[in-house]
Amino acid sequence: MPGHHISDQQVLRYMSQRRHHTQTAAAAKAGISERSARRIEKDPQLPSQQKRERHWRTRPDPLAQVWPRVEELLGIEGILPVTIFETVQDEFGEDAVPDGVRRTLERRISRWRALNGGEKEIIFPQQHLIGRQGLLDFTVCDDLRVTIAGERFDHRLFHFRLACSGWEDAAVVLGGESFTALSEHLQDALWKLGGTPVELRSDSLSAAYRNLDADAQRDFTRNYEELCRHYGMCATRNNRGEAHENGSIEGAHAHLKRRLDQALRRRGSRDFASLEDYRRFVEAQVGKQNRRRASLVEEERRVLKPLPPRRTTDFTLVSADVTRNSTISVDRVTYSVPSRLIGRHLHAHLYDDRVEFFLGPDRVMITRRVRVRHPARGHSIDFRHFVANLKRKPQALRYLVYRDALFPTYAYARAWQALDAARDARQACRDMVALLDIAARGNCVDALALRIDAALDAGGLPDIEALKSEFLPTLRARDDVTIPPPDILSYNRLLVSAQVQA
Repeated sequence: MPGHHISDQQVLRYMSQRRHHTQTAAAAKAGISERSARRIEKDPQLPSQQKRERHWRTRPDPLAQVWPRVEELLGIEGILPVTIFETVQDEFGEDAVPDGVRRTLERRISRWRALNGGEKEIIFPQQHLIGRQGLLDFTVCDDLRVTIAGERFDHRLFHFRLACSGWEDAAVVLGGESFTALSEHLQDALWKLGGTPVELRSDSLSAAYRNLDADAQRDFTRNYEELCRHYGMCATRNNRGEAHENGSIEGAHAHLKRRLDQALRRRGSRDFASLEDYRRFVEAQVGKQNRRRASLVEEERRVLKPLPPRRTTDFTLVSADVTRNSTISVDRVTYSVPSRLIGRHLHAHLYDDRVEFFLGPDRVMITRRVRVRHPARGHSIDFRHFVANLKRKPQALRYLVYRDALFPTYAYARAWQALDAARDARQACRDMVALLDIAARGNCVDALALRIDAALDAGGLPDIEALKSEFLPTLRARDDVTIPPPDILSYNRLLVSAQVQA
């Protein structure tokens, strides 16, 4: 039929029918024209065996005028076809180079580069020997759109993986790529694994070096090398900007985040009640994947190097004095501490998600780590550290530097605004301190916040006395104490018991 190529089957059918029929009849039975039949008889070669290369043009070359200039531009390293098209269009005009020839130009450039271009980079597949290599990296997980208690939770994952068996561990990282996060979570992974590989592979860790001065960068490098030496691993890095050299972990990032995304979709919600709930969710998904590789993982575990007797440092150590304000400044953040520590010198262990304070060998406090960007400063204030003193000096609350950080929830901030607007300065401070005292002594921050919100929503103010009787235990008056008289006969029973034993 016109417009269709003759197939091998049609040629074979024509030649078979031609033995018994005329040329016209055989062509009709094969579904071809008589002209095609005459051509087949002159050359009985099957269409699939015929070379159909055409060495002539059916229309003028639309790029003939501009092609010499295109070849000049192709000598520029890294130039894109679209840039070449825009250049020749600017130089020769849109009449000579209309928009319709852009795709033709791109195909011509692609063919020219295949025939005349330079060397392309080759990716060399690597053999992963059992027990030889472990890999680590950080990966940003903001695209998972996870929320904690309704608040957006932007975070990273620390990801460790064995190149051979594929055993992996992932940990939620709150801050950036820091040595503290790397050391803590790498050691967690190695102790879960129960051994260490010969080599530890990472990228250039450029994000961890960002905003560090030269001395800090050297400290990071030295600490990292000492960490690897402690576990008997040889530290290696891929070249800067060559992510494919760390492909065994880069590709695993995408697989891990896809599994987490699918699990979140199955869960039906991306919101978690707490950070610990989300951490357990990530750990469960990673553990499920490790169980699928259980046999290969066990085989690799048998050839791993043994762990050292103990872990090494996985925190940053900072020392500072507790001020007379009952606060201590660590990494541009002011943390409140119990007033009994005023004047003492504390050691702060900075982890990725927490800060632990030590007085000598004794840990005196642990709190969530607060992060701020330079040059800003932040506060981490626990109102319980100040309530006793504020009860003696309630008016100190009004102009307290960290007053807003003192309120444990937004309900208490609302209460202060309402009290300050409705009552005189002295009474407003007293009532606000009284609310904080109830929350501290009754250990009822959230329950009391509900009562405060209810009172404010109703257009009133919190009833301090009613809240005290509801949340604080009632103390019995001394007059109500009844002491029964002693039983004198009980002493006689003791004497008789002693004589019997003798």
